[in-house]
Order: sequence, then C-alpha cells, then structure tokens
Amino acid sequence: MDPIREGATGAAVEDIHERLASLGYDIDEAERSQGAFGPTTTAAVARFRVEHELPFGPEVDSATWAALVDEGYNLGDRTLYLRLPNFHGHDVRTLQHRLNILGFSCGVEDGYYGVHTEAAVKQFQENVGVMADGMAFQDTIDAIDRLHHVWNGKPADGPHPMGGMGFARAASVLDELELALTGEDPISRNVAARVANLAGATNEQAGIALVDSPQDSEVAGRTCLVLSCSPMPKGSKISNVMVDDSDTLPKRIRTACEGSRSRQPLVRLELAIAQGRDEAFTVSDAQMIAVRLLDAICAAFAD
Repeated sequence: MDPIREGATGAAVEDIHERLASLGYDIDEAERSQGAFGPTTTAAVARFRVEHELPFGPEVDSATWAALVDEGYNLGDRTLYLRLPNFHGHDVRTLQHRLNILGFSCGVEDGYYGVHTEAAVKQFQENVGVMADGMAFQDTIDAIDRLHHVWNGKPADGPHPMGGMGFARAASVLDELELALTGEDPISRNVAARVANLAGATNEQAGIALVDSPQDSEVAGRTCLVLSCSPMPKGSKISNVMVDDSDTLPKRIRTACEGSRSRQPLVRLELAIAQGRDEAFTVSDAQMIAVRLLDAICAAFAD
C-alpha cells in the first residue's frame, strides 16, 4: 500500500482515527470530524509505531497498518489456532496473559499464536474438561472468562514459582478445606491415603476426607479430587490436571476446581507414573508424591 501521511483525507484516514482512538491515542476532534490526517494524527501514529517496535516515522505504511489491524482484535473476535503464518494481535496477547496467570505457560507474551501457546491452550482445555484440541473457540474463551476473578488485575510475566507452604500456613489452610480424596487404581489410592494421613498429621481438623469413590456420601458438599495413574479417557469431560510441573501445579488445581461448571467440582489428578509400575513403585516414591501433592493443594486453596 502507498503510505498515508499528513495532509491526506478520506475514508482510510477515518479508519485510522477509529483504530487509534480505540487504543487510547488522542486525536483532535476537528481532525476526526474532517477525516483529516493532521498534526495530532501524525503524533499518534509516531507514538504507536514506537510503542509497537516499528521504525520511527509519522506515516502509516503497510507494516503500521498491519499492526493497527492486529491491535484491533479483542479476545473472542475470532477463533485462534496454530497456523502459518501465526495469528498475531491483541487478542492473542490477552489470551497468553490470562493463561500465564492461571498457570498454563505460553512463554513470552509476544502476541503470536505459536506452538507454546497452542500447548498451553490444550493443557487448559484438558484442565477444565472441554475438548483439548488447542483451538480457542468460544467455549474455551468462556471457560477463561468464568475465571476472571483469578486473572483480573494480576501480573502475568509468566508462571510464578509457588514454593513450599510452610507448616503453620499449611495447617491454617487445611482447617478451612472441604475436600474429598480418592484413587482409581492401587498406586493412586496409596498416594491418596498418604495425602490424607499427612494432612491429619499437619492439622487434626484437616478438612480432607478419604473416600472409596466420588459417589460416597462423604463427598456431598465437597470438591472431589480423584487421583489416577492412567491417561484421561477419550471423550471424558472431567477436568484433568497433570501432576508434573511443581511451580504451576497449585494454579492448575485451583483453575480446574473453580472452572468446573458443576455445583460440586470433580477434578482428576493424573499422576506422572507409567502404568504397570506396581512392583517398581516404592514406599518412598508414594510418600514423595504425597508430600508434593499436599503442598500443591494447600497452595492452591490458600487465600
């Protein structure tokens, strides 16, 4: 396209005014009413170019126009998925910002829907029980929006290490919890029992009940965490959290519980243990995982 610069008028300039104004740049009202590319438009364009890492200049060239269009997309305006060239824009950066806060690392919030962002979307989708295809359709956007009380106003320069809870703080959190805990297989039931025992040793009034299944009467009124060593069954709509990265695990557990659309959340915690390891799996292994998991649960529900 031919550059649009000071002195130009017409529909293209009016479009530039609308896009700059929507992004918070000040344009003189007289210039807007006349559709004229005047001094305040020139200043706004120059500032926009600097703030979006474009070469300094007072005109709208093809690169500046593309950046203006990208910045005009809000999350939900279009379906985002992995493609070449990557989707790029304000909506992608917003998605990355919110997923990073929720514990699903997209890496640097660069506004490009690349492989890391797709992987984070898939993990979030699995976490909240929607189809994990890595495509940010409206159902995925809605699931993120329901968690606005978690991400709204929070910094998002990447997942933040949670660290250990500490005995006193963990005891305080356990006093307020209302969780039911069970397992789908012998190893996961062993780990679940150890988590419950550790919780009781930390605080005799710990609100974690060990149950045989999510259907037990003791589950009523409690969030139920179901431990498992097997992969998530295809087609299942239950929220599934991989018990892997310790830094983001508390956030992912909290996201799965709060993102549940049922009145009584049911969340599956998939232990990173290969099937068929019953004989090789030691007491030390079970205890290590239980300690790590209890710490993550306490961190997830700490106010």
